[in-house]
Amino acid sequence: MLARQLEYPDSLINVHHCLTSKILHTDAGIILVEGPVAPDAFEKMHLHPGLKSFREADKQHRALVGIAALKEGRIFLARIDDMIVGYVTFHPPDEFERWGKGFMPCLIELGGIEVAPKWRGYGLSSTLLDIAFSGSWVEDNTIFATEYYWHWDLKGTGLSVWQYRDMMGKLFNKVGLEGCSTDDPDICSHAANMLMVRRGKRVSHKLYQQFQRICVQGIGMEWLV
Repeated sequence: MLARQLEYPDSLINVHHCLTSKILHTDAGIILVEGPVAPDAFEKMHLHPGLKSFREADKQHRALVGIAALKEGRIFLARIDDMIVGYVTFHPPDEFERWGKGFMPCLIELGGIEVAPKWRGYGLSSTLLDIAFSGSWVEDNTIFATEYYWHWDLKGTGLSVWQYRDMMGKLFNKVGLEGCSTDDPDICSHAANMLMVRRGKRVSHKLYQQFQRICVQGIGMEWLV
């Protein structure tokens, strides 16, 4: 499957006033990748039913509208007309989880990345991340992703848990996220789970040290993920 990526004028397609947008010409049609998308524009679109790694598509759509409405929420998506076939989300960590309990400033979670099965193989995940991380906002934040094997589409891809882990690691490495030590119980519950982190260039050493203390809270309990 081939995809050709081009910059393009707004007149070619309905771009929702996003900071960044690209078009992919594929044998499955023209796919627009753009973001961050405003909540009112996102609400008018619909998710492909294959986007159900986290919850059913209609429920996930409502959750994504909520993320887009957050002050620090950002959604980048891939779509054909008004049908969303892939997305990546960024938002402040949940205050009920370890990462959000300290109310650390400049800490953003890469909450999820998903591409509908029919549109895999066109480099949408890489393109979504490339667009998201091209903005200067990433340099003001520590961005982290918690990867749990139970969210991975092992059946749909035919990959083993370790092959999928390797694929996700390489995908995130391309935009600067690296594996990070943590004693978080959920991540440590399975060796395939991992914490990936990118420190922005303008994040101070003191602030990043605060994040490291969040990652490892026990004594003598460190795992390299």
